[in-house]
Amino acid sequence: MTTHTEATTTVEYAPERPARLEWAKHAPEVYKAMVRLETAARKGLDHTLYELVKIRASQINHCAFCVDMHTKDALAAGESVERIVQLSAWDESRHFYTAKEIAALELTEAVTVLTDGFVPDEVYDNAAKHFEEAELAQVIAAITVINAWNRFGVTCRMAPGHYEPGQYK
Repeated sequence: MTTHTEATTTVEYAPERPARLEWAKHAPEVYKAMVRLETAARKGLDHTLYELVKIRASQINHCAFCVDMHTKDALAAGESVERIVQLSAWDESRHFYTAKEIAALELTEAVTVLTDGFVPDEVYDNAAKHFEEAELAQVIAAITVINAWNRFGVTCRMAPGHYEPGQYK
């Protein structure tokens, strides 16, 4: 249980839920393969854009562990609090982002939420206008990889709040 004391007031927070499974410990080869995939997916991508994509996909997937991790990494790399806070409502806050970042965020949402079973042509075409083909392939790879990490985090109920920036780099 976590408590927070301000002056004479103590606030008691809900207890942290324990992880269900330390999947990386029990499937170390899968974990190592995921790390290699992660390393390959980030090659050549702007670090800021990369973290924005990872945070946004993690928000959509409700992966609190990954939101915590990538928010801390983005802040440590110099990203503004304001842009991170607005990320959950980026579509209403477009003026905080570049056209290229917006295209990446649109693509992130389309790839992450495949409710229609496909990525809409207009979303893909907009991304293709802002990225060279090789870079677009890397953005798609980054989106795909964070979605895979999110599935591990959510399923195994990895607890947020303990990550230190750069811990897994």
